[in-house]
Amino acid sequence: MPSHNTTPVLLQPAPPAPAATPVLWPEDGRVRAVVETVLPAVDAGRFAVKTIAGEPITVTAHCLTDGHDALRVLLVWRPEGDAQATEVPMQAVGNDEWQASFVPPTPGRYRYTVIAWVDAFDSWRRDMARRVDAQDIRIAARVGAMEIAAAALRATGKDSAALVAWAQALEDSAVSAAAMAEDSAGEAHVKALKELALDSHYAALMERYPDRRLAAHYPQELPLVADRELARYSTWYELFPRSTSPTPGVHGTFRDVRARLPAIAAMGFDVLYFPPIHPIGRVQRKGQNNALVAKPGDVGSPWAIGSDEGGHKSIQPELGTAEDFRTLVQEARSAGLEVALDIAFQCAPDHPYVKEHPDWFRWRPDGTVQYAENPPKKYQDIYPFNFECDDWQGLWTELRSVFAHWIGEGVRIFRVDNPHTKAFAFWEWVIADIQSEHPEVLFLSEAFTRPKVMHGLAKRGFTQSYTYYTWRNTKEELIEYFTELAHGPGKDYFRPNVWPNTPDILHEHLQGGEPAVFMSRLVLAATLSASYGIYGPAYELMEHLPREPGSEEYLHSEKYQIRHWELDRPGNLASFMAHVNRIRRENPALQRNEGLRFLPLDNNALIAYAKRSADGSNLVVTVVNLDAHHTQSGWVNLPASWVNAEGQEAAPWQMHDQLSHQRFIWQGDWHFVQLDPHRMPAHVFVVRRRVRSEQDFDYFE
Repeated sequence: MPSHNTTPVLLQPAPPAPAATPVLWPEDGRVRAVVETVLPAVDAGRFAVKTIAGEPITVTAHCLTDGHDALRVLLVWRPEGDAQATEVPMQAVGNDEWQASFVPPTPGRYRYTVIAWVDAFDSWRRDMARRVDAQDIRIAARVGAMEIAAAALRATGKDSAALVAWAQALEDSAVSAAAMAEDSAGEAHVKALKELALDSHYAALMERYPDRRLAAHYPQELPLVADRELARYSTWYELFPRSTSPTPGVHGTFRDVRARLPAIAAMGFDVLYFPPIHPIGRVQRKGQNNALVAKPGDVGSPWAIGSDEGGHKSIQPELGTAEDFRTLVQEARSAGLEVALDIAFQCAPDHPYVKEHPDWFRWRPDGTVQYAENPPKKYQDIYPFNFECDDWQGLWTELRSVFAHWIGEGVRIFRVDNPHTKAFAFWEWVIADIQSEHPEVLFLSEAFTRPKVMHGLAKRGFTQSYTYYTWRNTKEELIEYFTELAHGPGKDYFRPNVWPNTPDILHEHLQGGEPAVFMSRLVLAATLSASYGIYGPAYELMEHLPREPGSEEYLHSEKYQIRHWELDRPGNLASFMAHVNRIRRENPALQRNEGLRFLPLDNNALIAYAKRSADGSNLVVTVVNLDAHHTQSGWVNLPASWVNAEGQEAAPWQMHDQLSHQRFIWQGDWHFVQLDPHRMPAHVFVVRRRVRSEQDFDYFE
């Protein structure tokens, strides 16, 4: 038999029960309205939603109450810093959701929230409209008179007197109706009583004096940033000023750039973006093709900033003077272009900051400064700032002054190099601080990095963001990624700016040099995204040779040497780019992202999508052949119900191809398309609906 442990068990006394946590009373338990959710909101209001000044933003609130009483809901908004708020009535749209819109008038920061309350008068009036029993109507009228009399106490002047008179009339009419016999005269009196109770003029008067003592307030004001229109829709052209001289081998100047302004504007660009224009370091200067040792005459990388001539607030002397730069900015603006300047917060070893503020850098045990690297890439000519240094406030203040300096020189757009390698807290602080004084300033984040990092930077203030477009080439990749950009959770704060190429990135897709690839990638960028950019003249000249097989670096990269571009080289894409950009300007549907819808198409070598303008009047359908070598055809689904008004689905419509100027008549839901990439790799259709003219014949508007 198994043995049993007979050791006595000592029973321990039970620990005392914890003291009960007192239940807190609500501030006012009579508040019956509930505001559960307010949208849009980014991370529950931690970060700002983004919109465009002068355009309406629609706010949705989930508001409810117990029982069947009526709610009144208001959207409340104000400019940040203003005590005075504007209230906008919200309308019920079903399922306890309410909506209203407001228009932030100017660029800047705003706040919005929602309040709601049970409206006894609205509940009474709604129920009165349903009542049919005479006795119910008489009693309800007296109840309503009490509500109206209470409102009269909240009103003033003539309004108060009118409400008092209405309440008294209801009371008197209800009493006299109760004394009348149940005959036709009594029925007529009750009918008149109900009409008096439901009088729309008096009801409108009551709406001005609601009882809001028991209103529920959403617990926070949500932040909103309103930018100018260029934040939503922009077309960027990047060039190196030092490569603009008409004479081969000669360093370009700002004067040379000025001579190019008409041609760049004629191509339809509205932002002219320069890499850093500051003095370039001499210590550890890189040579051509990223050689570690520079040869005499090598100009180095513009991103290796700083030398004896100055730092981030100075100009490379060969480019010209500060006055030359200011003149360039002004002339560009006159040509319809804004100059965007690259801000790269890093230093060459001989930058003045290294001597003046050695504590702003990370020093290694051997007494040298840690240069920038992203293994296996090494940037021996660049020292990154140490954002964990003890003098971080001094560092932040100085870096902010760099933006302030160039704003003073007329720059209002900054492309920020590698922001993901600097402290997130710094960006949140500096962008908000700059925009509090200059709300028109825009910031583009250059961050080809992890998705959450890209989104984190956008949340912290960047106006626009680079994307993964360069590496999205198949139909499935494009559909998945641009659906996310247009309709995913980031749509309220992440504004994509897509680039087919950059000075750093020559994607293998472009390395074959086929014109159809360059053309199709440009059309995709220009029609999928409201903002896009190209690095030129490399793009219009279809520069396509990599430094070595498998590399995304350009051979003879302009990052390390001056290039002389033959801008009139036969076969260049300048006129094609101008044509595409003109299509963008003429079609509001292409100037937004939220209207994007991909269309079913039975050939994976073809991709099709539609964009509709905010008011619905402009519908653009783009079809692109992703095969640069072969003609592809297929059937695309564009439902007639998308195009024609209800009941007119059978009517044909015209598809006007803006690229080839061809016109096609479509009807029904499925439509045949065919594209030869050697002629034109894309259609950009504008839908023309059939209408009847005053001369009684059909035409397409």
